[in-house]
This record gives sequence, structure tokens and C-alpha cells, in this order.
Amino acid sequence: MALVPRVLSGIQPTAGSFHLGNYLGAVRQWVALQESHDAFYMVVDLHAITVPQDPAELRANTRIAAAQLLAAGLDPERCTLFVQSHVPEHAQLAWVMNCLTGFGEAGRMTQFKDKSAKQGTDRTSVGLFTYPILQVADILLYQAHQVPVGEDQRQHVELTRDLAERFNGRYGETFTIPAPYILKETAKIYDLQDPSIKMSKSASSPKGLINLLDEPKSSAKKIKSAVTDTDTVIRFDAENKPGVSNLLTIYSTLTGASIAELEQKYEGKMYGALKTDLADVMVEFVTPFRDRTQAYLDDPETLDAVLAKGAEKARAVAAETLATTYDRLGFLPAKH
Repeated sequence: MALVPRVLSGIQPTAGSFHLGNYLGAVRQWVALQESHDAFYMVVDLHAITVPQDPAELRANTRIAAAQLLAAGLDPERCTLFVQSHVPEHAQLAWVMNCLTGFGEAGRMTQFKDKSAKQGTDRTSVGLFTYPILQVADILLYQAHQVPVGEDQRQHVELTRDLAERFNGRYGETFTIPAPYILKETAKIYDLQDPSIKMSKSASSPKGLINLLDEPKSSAKKIKSAVTDTDTVIRFDAENKPGVSNLLTIYSTLTGASIAELEQKYEGKMYGALKTDLADVMVEFVTPFRDRTQAYLDDPETLDAVLAKGAEKARAVAAETLATTYDRLGFLPAKH
């Protein structure tokens, strides 16, 4: 049993640059959790191939994702950072969990239903159907106590708990039952052009999306052209003033100033003043982030060494869990 709670989370390497919503919604919290938890973080490339990927792009994006996590503040001395496919136990335990999961149980996962509805049954892979079960294996391999997730991922943690309890009930205590670590203070960042939808690669227009690796001038321009409203009062009101409220949220989370402090600062001023200042804040944030990311990408040997060391630490835990699982199942040990 770890002396401090263990957490596990992952991010896909499919998008190239993280966007502002990724950073403020998840990655920033990961950095904080490494100080208080035994934290395992991974680039989940196995999950990426549930849809077709260009091999060269996937390889490059895996390094870009890892470099950004390090640039954001993950410290390999304080957490375990690795690439999912470097630890083969993920796929091995996923098969065990596949055999433990009911077909109807897997079919009730709402994210699968949403994604398969968008792309049609014929274009939906079996991997997409079973990816929540791979997530189960990801979590249980490390005996994680908590899983930092948004509300949209809570169902997958519930599936993990169900399968862990089912296995433990049939074969004896093997897996830690994880709890969702819902990030209630997470800032929800919305599209700059349509503040009714969350900022995301798939839903946002290019002008509504801040990619952290874009030119800082481009990000500043997007802030200055963000949608507000016909009113001129700078006040947080998510329902009636979603555009201005979104800008205040971004400003607050990047600087640490409270919303109330910002409302006071801009009392009697026009939207232009807020946008100009926030554009400067954005440039000050993304410029060193880009520089740090590029420094890691310019030295792939060192970056790969960090990931290799992380995989070694991860495998030390994962291999033990898988060996116990196989033993409980009754698999004949391989003779060496």
C-alpha cells in the first residue's frame, strides 16, 4: 500500500498541441497532484488507435504530448510519466477485463454511444467499443486509489469499480477499488467564438481555439477578437454574459486573481481593455511554455530517456499486478 494516495490519469497524443482547455481543465491539476499524491501519468497511445492514425504523426505527437506535459510542470522525480504502449501489461490486463465485462454493460457506455453515433456503425471499430475496458486495465494495473476525471468520465470509473469488485469477489482480493477524483475547481473553458460550447479540437472553430504551441501573436489576436455581447459591463454572468465570463475565467485561472478582483479592476472600463490585458497575459503564459516544449523536442534522446525511465518505474508496479492477476485466474506460470 502506498504511503500517499495513488492517482493515475492519461492524455491522448492525437492532437499535437494541447489547447487551453486541456491545460486549465486537466494538466494544471496533474502538476498540483504530483505534490500530494503518488502520481502516474501516461500518454495513452493505445487509446489513440481506436480511430485510424498516420504512424509518423502518431509517433511525433506522442513525443509532443510528453514534451508538453514536462513543459507544463510535471517532474519525473515527483511523478511517473510514461507512454502506455511501453508497458505491455495494459493490453494483457485489458483482455482479462474484456472477459469479465458483459456485452450489454460495455454497450451502455455513453461516450461510446455518442462517438459511434457520429461516425456510424460500419466505421466504428471494436477497439472503440472496448476502450473503456482498456481504461479499466490502465487504472487497476497501478492499484490507483483515485482517478482525476471530469464528470463526463465518471461512468468509466464506475465501470472500473464494478469490474474490480467482480474480480475480487470471484478470485480473491486483488485490485484496489478506485474512487473518482472529480476536479470540482476545474475551470471550464469555452470556445472564444461560441461560448456555449466547450473549447475542443473537434467542436471549436479555429478562431475559437487557443492552441498552446501556436505563435503567441496568433493567440493574442484570438483573445482580442473573442465574442462578448452588446452590453459593455465587465461582470461574471455565465448565463447572460457567457463570452465575457469565459474571458474572466481564463484571466483568473492564468493569473490567480479572483473574479471579484477582476470585476473591480475593470469597473467602468470597456471590453477592449480586458481583452488587451488578457492577450498580454496569454502571450506571457504561452511563450515560455512553447520554449520549454521545443527544448525537449530538440533533444529527443533526453526526452526518450525520461520516458524509458518512467516506463521502467511503471512496469515494476504493473508487472506485479498482472502476475498476481494471472495467478488468481489459474494460469500456469511460464517456466524460465
